[in-house]
Amino acid sequence: MPRFAANLSFLYPELAFLDRFEAAARDGFTAVEYLFPYAWPSHEISARLRVNGLQQVLFNAPAGGTNGASNTHAWDSGQRGLACLPGREAEFRQGMALALEYCTALQCPRLHVMSGLMPAGIARDHLHNVLLGNLRWACEAAARCAVTLLLEPINLRDMPGYFLHRQDQAHAVLDALNVTNLQIQMDLYHCQVSEGDVTSKLRRDLSRGRIGHIQIASVPERQEPDSGELNDAYLFALIDTLGYPGWIGCEYRPRLGALPGGTTRGLGWRNRINPAIQNATP
Repeated sequence: MPRFAANLSFLYPELAFLDRFEAAARDGFTAVEYLFPYAWPSHEISARLRVNGLQQVLFNAPAGGTNGASNTHAWDSGQRGLACLPGREAEFRQGMALALEYCTALQCPRLHVMSGLMPAGIARDHLHNVLLGNLRWACEAAARCAVTLLLEPINLRDMPGYFLHRQDQAHAVLDALNVTNLQIQMDLYHCQVSEGDVTSKLRRDLSRGRIGHIQIASVPERQEPDSGELNDAYLFALIDTLGYPGWIGCEYRPRLGALPGGTTRGLGWRNRINPAIQNATP
């Protein structure tokens, strides 16, 4: 049975961030993910996880900066990661150290490292080598914290200029580094938008043990995964059949938006897959 994690950066948008943990637990989720935790002290997030019986399964390393304020500014100003950017290696390492502190405090076993936007005038091969150097260091640091790092190809329609936007590009990085704690974060929405052929890629890469996390949303609207051009029921059954042991992150925008209770009302797709969740929800 697929295991779904609520993405609290996308779901329950009518609520303040820290209040979304309780809402997710009330809707039967037992795990959460989100973009960034750095604007809140780790002990506050840890308390929300604990009181609501939730497991933290994923978040992102900083998009830029070295603390909560600078990370928020970096994201809001359009930065999308540092790993491929020459000249910012020291900032990358400081951000990774902060991220790993949060991983330890929140007992989070996975960390998404954003590769960044391609600067103009710099050859792709050079950016690739910078990425390899940063990740080689980061994987060693993460291993000491028992954390697996993830790379996510992100489509260029949603994030123009993003360095890793195809599955083969991310797998080439894994081939080059050949370390045990680096895997792919496969977002089926991004994969379909960028290149399609989602089923074949799932069959190939799950069998190789290369996918450490999966995320879902409808295509093209990026809403609940029960509409659009992907057959969610088929894909969930395939993922289950292939024996994927990890979590599936619900990284979609509720079609009812910030309407109070909109996220909950849109969970029919999940409850049809696992009626036990619906029956157990107050």
